[in-house]
Amino acid sequence: MSDDQKLADEWAAALGAQDADGAATAPMEEFEESDGTAKAPLSVEERKKLDSILDIPVTITMEVGHAKISIRNLLQLNQGSVIELERLAGEPLDVLVNGTLIAHGEVVVVNDKFGIRLTDVISQVERIKKLK
Repeated sequence: MSDDQKLADEWAAALGAQDADGAATAPMEEFEESDGTAKAPLSVEERKKLDSILDIPVTITMEVGHAKISIRNLLQLNQGSVIELERLAGEPLDVLVNGTLIAHGEVVVVNDKFGIRLTDVISQVERIKKLK
């Protein structure tokens, strides 16, 4: 099986794991305590509280890189202008949710559409710490 076919199968599986609203569905994992031990399963009340926030939309952004330029240079940009980014070609992209880094990934193309394959995901514990 070619790499393109494997990737197409991955996309099909990922798209098949969506609910009626198009939101990706995945099994909920229990969070770990700061000492690495598993937290006790959620009570019914805790699960209801968690379920109430799971449908809140968030903005996910893939950042190729960034650059700082002066307003003078910004005003001189036109079609065909090239802006040099600080990131090297081939480096992974940053995946941000509401401006918070959650993963790194690489660009993939499936059926003429861009996507991102996550190559390194920040642990749930670290993501929660960043929210505080």
